[in-house]
Amino acid sequence: MTATKLKTMHTDETPFRYIHEIPEHQATHNPDAICLYPEGDGPDSTPITYKALWQSIEATAKWLSSMGVCAGHRVMVVSENCPEMITLLFACSRLNAWPVCVNARLSAREIDVIATHCVPTLIFFTSRVSESALGHARQLGAETSTVAELRCDNHFVRRSLNIQPEDETIAQAVATLVYTSGTTGSPKGVMVSHKGLLHFAGISASSRRLGPDDIAYAALPVSHIFGLATVLMASFHAGASLVLRSRFDTQDVKRALTSPGLSILQGVPTMFIRLLSAWAGEGKIAAPALRYVYTGGAALDPAMKARVEALFGLPLHHGYGITEYAGSVCITDIDTPREDCSAGCPVAGVEVEIRQDGMPVTKPEERGDVMLRGPGVMLGYYRNPSETENTLLPGGWLKTGDIGYLDASNALFITGRSKDMIIRSGFNVYPLEVEAVINAFPGIRLSAVVGKKQDDGNEEIVAFYEPEKGVRINEEKLSAYLVETLAPYKRPSRLIHTAQIPTTLSGKIQKAPLRCELGA
Repeated sequence: MTATKLKTMHTDETPFRYIHEIPEHQATHNPDAICLYPEGDGPDSTPITYKALWQSIEATAKWLSSMGVCAGHRVMVVSENCPEMITLLFACSRLNAWPVCVNARLSAREIDVIATHCVPTLIFFTSRVSESALGHARQLGAETSTVAELRCDNHFVRRSLNIQPEDETIAQAVATLVYTSGTTGSPKGVMVSHKGLLHFAGISASSRRLGPDDIAYAALPVSHIFGLATVLMASFHAGASLVLRSRFDTQDVKRALTSPGLSILQGVPTMFIRLLSAWAGEGKIAAPALRYVYTGGAALDPAMKARVEALFGLPLHHGYGITEYAGSVCITDIDTPREDCSAGCPVAGVEVEIRQDGMPVTKPEERGDVMLRGPGVMLGYYRNPSETENTLLPGGWLKTGDIGYLDASNALFITGRSKDMIIRSGFNVYPLEVEAVINAFPGIRLSAVVGKKQDDGNEEIVAFYEPEKGVRINEEKLSAYLVETLAPYKRPSRLIHTAQIPTTLSGKIQKAPLRCELGA
């Protein structure tokens, strides 16, 4: 084995072709097993069995069909985590339609940009659990849902009727579109395949030794690949249960550790940092069933790793993945926890290669571009052939945009990003999208957005702006404008006026001097 390719770990095969066959299988073989512990009071918090969920999925699929949804059509779900969101995800699969789940906390502008791009037949708003979703529904004049299985206090709007469906082959291959803002500043719809999600669901369940008795915490948004693949799909594949939450809350996690008794706790690093802060001085937390703790979605800090392990008395496992791959590419081995902050070895079926100037490196710890291929590689960016061509390379390789290396044990370490992506509260923020919004504000000539590492592992978003000559920008109005046009996690925490943003002779922005100014 050369140092350029990592050994694989964990194997599993899936008998399914479409993602909806996972809950269908559990409803047939484990009908009374609990799949969801919803949040809320009274009837809203009643646990949901696999049988009940499947009945809702079938009824919802029939309703979607009556609304004109066909194979290859898009159904946009503006939501935060809730049973309706999961029901719609699998109901779309029944019809070979494509769910487009987006976080309800996006701004109206961001919602409209995605809707304009994917052209949904219908948009559903989970207003029952999300004030943000309700606000979007009201703004678009949505109707109140009368489908009992989707709750009567949600809303929907018919957006585009009689649209041309996708080709039958691609319609059947795509499980969902996951939108990620690209470095061009425009959102990109990642076509995630059934094959990829199903493959990783089995791999993840196997690698974590998930079973029907396991209970996992699900506050990671299902609209993102981490929450979708690692939390939802893997847990359902194993017949396990999810404590489903629309937002992360430290006290709720503490309660869930004892009732119903979490055995699996997964989250981005900032979630664990919040737990450490909220539970400071309390000693070891009661978690009688907890057996596996995992973080992903951002780099792992060694000090934070040590504190989390001391808190729970368990190893903190880690992994690496990107939106363009259906699940984690690498996972640390459950039997051999690592003392370092490696992302571990790649899962079965995945090849990882490090390249410099397009050629594979030959020695350990040589840094370069991280390339990968495997069954979870996206089918492409929806309606974006140029970006697809730049990312999907000959031989089935996916260019991740990350920089890393392999050590002597063939473990992957991510050392940076070739793009300027900022990670804020577990979400990916692409500067060009934020810059495009700032540049649209009257009087702004140019802007440059950079990230600055914070002590809690988050990245602060800092925006430098250069006004037009002779113009004085009212920063209060600029801040109010950003609140209206950007999701909270994309908004700059600092706005810095500068007389001139540094550029190259060709006009390309130079961000290195700005980072130096911040001490970043």
